[in-house]
Amino acid sequence: MAKILCSFIFLCACFVLSTGARVNHRILSSSTLDHDDATPTGSNFTYVCDPARYASLGLDVSNFAFCDTSLSYEVRAMDLVNQMTLNEKVLQLGNKAYGVPRLGLAEYQWWSEALHGVSNVGPGTFFDDLIPGSTSFPTVITTAAAFNESLWKIIGQAVSTEARAMYNLGRAGLTYWSPNINVVRDPRWGRAMETPGEDPYLVGRYAVNYVRGLQDVEGSENYTDPNSRPLKVSSCCKHYAAYDVDNWKGVERYTFDARVSEQDMVETFLRPFEMCVKDGDVSSVMCSYNRVNGIPTCADPKLLNQTIRGDWDLHGYIVSDCDSLQVMVDDHKWLGLDLDCGAYYTENVEAAVRQGKVREADIDKSLNFLYVVLMRLGFFDGIPQYNSFGKNDVCSKENIELATEAAREGAVLLKNENDSLPLSIEKVKTLAVIGPHSNATSAMIGNYAGIPCQIITPIEGLSKYAKVDYQMGCSDIACKDESFIFPAMESAKKADATIILAGIDLSIEAESLDRDDLLLPGYQTQLINQVASVSNGPVVLVLMSAGGVDISFAKSNGDIKSILWVGYPGEEGGNAIADVIFGKYNPGGRLPLTWHEADYVDMLPMTSMPLRPIDSLGYPGRTYKFFNGSTVYPFGHGLSYTQFTYKLTSSIRSLDIKLDKYQYCHDLGYKNDSFKPSCPAIRVDDSQYNDQFEFEVEVQNAGSKDGSEVVIVYAKPPEGIDATYIKQVIGFKRVFVPAGGSEKVKFEFNASKSLQVVDFNAYSVLPSGGHTIMLGDDIISFSVQIRFC
Repeated sequence: MAKILCSFIFLCACFVLSTGARVNHRILSSSTLDHDDATPTGSNFTYVCDPARYASLGLDVSNFAFCDTSLSYEVRAMDLVNQMTLNEKVLQLGNKAYGVPRLGLAEYQWWSEALHGVSNVGPGTFFDDLIPGSTSFPTVITTAAAFNESLWKIIGQAVSTEARAMYNLGRAGLTYWSPNINVVRDPRWGRAMETPGEDPYLVGRYAVNYVRGLQDVEGSENYTDPNSRPLKVSSCCKHYAAYDVDNWKGVERYTFDARVSEQDMVETFLRPFEMCVKDGDVSSVMCSYNRVNGIPTCADPKLLNQTIRGDWDLHGYIVSDCDSLQVMVDDHKWLGLDLDCGAYYTENVEAAVRQGKVREADIDKSLNFLYVVLMRLGFFDGIPQYNSFGKNDVCSKENIELATEAAREGAVLLKNENDSLPLSIEKVKTLAVIGPHSNATSAMIGNYAGIPCQIITPIEGLSKYAKVDYQMGCSDIACKDESFIFPAMESAKKADATIILAGIDLSIEAESLDRDDLLLPGYQTQLINQVASVSNGPVVLVLMSAGGVDISFAKSNGDIKSILWVGYPGEEGGNAIADVIFGKYNPGGRLPLTWHEADYVDMLPMTSMPLRPIDSLGYPGRTYKFFNGSTVYPFGHGLSYTQFTYKLTSSIRSLDIKLDKYQYCHDLGYKNDSFKPSCPAIRVDDSQYNDQFEFEVEVQNAGSKDGSEVVIVYAKPPEGIDATYIKQVIGFKRVFVPAGGSEKVKFEFNASKSLQVVDFNAYSVLPSGGHTIMLGDDIISFSVQIRFC
């Protein structure tokens, strides 16, 4: 395969370093890194261009133009790179940049993680007696279920404050390779807990808000020159692109070749990343291990140079997943690629330049991207408004309460027969708390977690409301021993109410571990049914999982009155669960994933990438957008302790879009015997139309309890268009409505973006005709007519 696409030349303009973002892969552990500037009480390091620091090194800072703040970051970065020797440049190409002592350039460790709190995964961050832990928020799939954009941004702000405080104390870096914004295409994917779910728009909006929360410096969100915009910390959207197979029946991410149509690529796999770059202004994108249509993503000039830098105009750097370059050499058999973590590339690039295989000028481009980002972060000059951040800003009372609130908002009430929940504090004095997650600790914080400030188990949380009799029911999640079921049944016979905490954990779904089925493991189903059949009081089933579980047996079991899904709820999970069960908090979360029936996994292999059904093979569609079969619970499902009604108060029902002489009708496939307009559609790429439409809905709380309602807005395309989505999310808002009250919620949309269809040839087009706007599960629907003239 020659060295055409995999040469360093075209990639250096977009790559900057190879990273490690893996716990159990071939990487450096955090214990291998010496934090030379860290002291027992803080850090000796201030910022690179501190005059006092240069003086202590026997250097005069005024002799170095890259420390001249009157110059632009681009000029300063260029000056720094131009002063380096080739050997010095190469030593900056890994996740550990070694610095240049003769220039006063300090070392820097690029790899830190902050998926749902500052993590100790990666050598850039560590905990010790000074900072023993950080706030561990619920996993992303849980906070995504809140459908609350302001919550996502506030969590990002809290995480970045803790990160910046730890940086000041020498315990963390400034560059965080989070969030994970891969769409969950298949319910078996092991990394579903890290992501915001299966809808590209939902995933993209999560990315925009979390990234803004991490990165934005107050007052500097809209700089004229985005490349000089200050950053609180640097965020990274990963893993680009079409990555959602880890290890399924021997198929591993390192060698998997995702065969993806351009239609699916544009419509599903790339959309969250485009939103992250364009709307979130993220400062980094990480490419993934896998190939896409035969080409490793980290060696694809179209995906990297043309799309991320060209079409989307990234203001930052592109980074490869750890060892992905070595994987391309060893596993994909692609040679001579960009940069690597550890010593793999730093030991070889210099020789490649001297042999004429790599241009030094391309290394310069990569280093310029890197140092501009570090300058925006204040690594060179400091950012005075963050100097005061310290120990008291980590694990603050406010952040712990925010973690509790996030877990509450993400809880989804799946079933509640006869209004069995909330439990009454006056009536329920004793609880049988049963199941393998009853005493959950590390299971609640998921993966890519640090050391939590504290962990409140479900038993501890529930004990604040009633006297608890705990029976494990299963010795662990695998639940291979049924001998613990009988004591659990005895406990349930005596208690005023029974809480069963079941589900799965990282031993079932995780990075490098995809699921084989959608069932509860071992004897868990038997435990639940047997306990429910003898319980004295109401039975509440609480499930911890990321991906959906087929609990049809519990859904249809009249002995199980209520079912509550809590994802992996973070360090405050126990308090949040108890608050919801006893009515201190009224649940309002919605499922960000379709919960499929167990036989779904028998219908198609996980490695089949198309989103649309493949009729010739009998494969069903994927995600709620393309699957029309029966489910356990659909995407967007979620109940409340109160009742909400909707009333449409105003709406725009038609749009007449005038085309100029350079705009043409675009053909669009229609089903046989369907009416096809004379002008089926227009292309929306690179075009601007005055095509805004809006509507307002009044949400009334008709019940007796205060609560929050998630208003999800779907669009359905005009009837007859062939091979398009069934419906898709175009907007959502979470609104609090007091009992007996009402709130008006206004939605505004750009028709070209919100009503577009991606055709077979991957053109984004706006179809003419009647588009159906649907609120929730068709609570209210109306048509918006699109006409071209």
